[in-house]
Amino acid sequence: MIIHAQQLTKSAFEPYGDVLETSGVSPEMINFGNTEKYDQLASVTASDNGFAQIGIYRSRFIELPFRMQLMECHPLGSQAFYPLHHRPFPVVVARAGEAPAGSDIKVFLSNGRQGINLHAGVWHHYQLTLNQDSDFLVIDRGGEGENYLEHHFGEEVWIDI
Repeated sequence: MIIHAQQLTKSAFEPYGDVLETSGVSPEMINFGNTEKYDQLASVTASDNGFAQIGIYRSRFIELPFRMQLMECHPLGSQAFYPLHHRPFPVVVARAGEAPAGSDIKVFLSNGRQGINLHAGVWHHYQLTLNQDSDFLVIDRGGEGENYLEHHFGEEVWIDI
């Protein structure tokens, strides 16, 4: 099975989370007119006495087509990824709930100026990047509790652009 990427849009990605982009958002001018503030692009959730944490993840680039071996989910909080580069990258997701089969997976292609905020419990592949290693700003839930599940595929599942 090969899953091909589709364009990342707010409406197509809605079942999985939020698209983080400034396109179509009216900024508030702050700091004496020197800063455009794009606020409330998404909400961070952190249940069960969790807290929001900010980090930078550095992903090694992949070759396409790419064989997926697992999906993961975080049932106690959302997880946001925002690229610190302007290159397209794939986003691999499946709806929250039972562990996904290959046929449940969707692949979206960010334009490189879009990030994503995954809703709690949404299955996703760890962050992938193309052509060169890349950094992502990550906001997710820290704290106590079982907030990481993974599912390994029994079948071969490949993604491509």
